Amino acid sequence: MELTVWGIITALVVGLIIGALGRLVVPGRQDMPIWLTMLIGVGAALLGTVVARAAGIATQTAGIDWMELLVQVALAAIAVALVAGVGRRRRVSRY
Repeated sequence: MELTVWGIITALVVGLIIGALGRLVVPGRQDMPIWLTMLIGVGAALLGTVVARAAGIATQTAGIDWMELLVQVALAAIAVALVAGVGRRRRVSRY
């Protein structure tokens, strides 16, 4: 697999979209910077592809693989909820 500039740009754009969809699924406000959303999205996209291929659902559809996308968004939502929960706990002040 050859790593190109367009491949990196595509991964970042897909990561941003997956991360944004993951944030939309999680209820409430998440105080996270855009770079963290993108990082979570890229990680969820990569891990979601691996999980979907291992489960055998990555090749069932032609065109956009909706099941793989669903796995990626679910993983992004889980990661966003975990990161937002950890950040929320850290900001609690004790009187």
